[in-house]
Amino acid sequence: MKVPATIRTYCPKCNTHTQHTVSLYKKGKERSLAIGARRHQRELKGYGGQKYPIQREKAKTTERKTLILKCQVCGFQVFRGGIRLKKLEIVR
Repeated sequence: MKVPATIRTYCPKCNTHTQHTVSLYKKGKERSLAIGARRHQRELKGYGGQKYPIQREKAKTTERKTLILKCQVCGFQVFRGGIRLKKLEIVR
């Protein structure tokens, strides 16, 4: 799916329709000291192995892509998420 680089849409901070730049959301690096990561490491320690099944085969053919819309007036970012696509192309 082709998406334009700029979209005119509603900005909740400006309370009006403004131009927004479109970018693709990327997941950041996971923190190694977060409570979930520490708990998981503690579960893996010692005998017994993995605590939940590791998914070996990919079940779905598409991924959910999340778009980040950044207002060009105030800089407020709106996440527009949950579109299932095989390929996303931002057209400049």
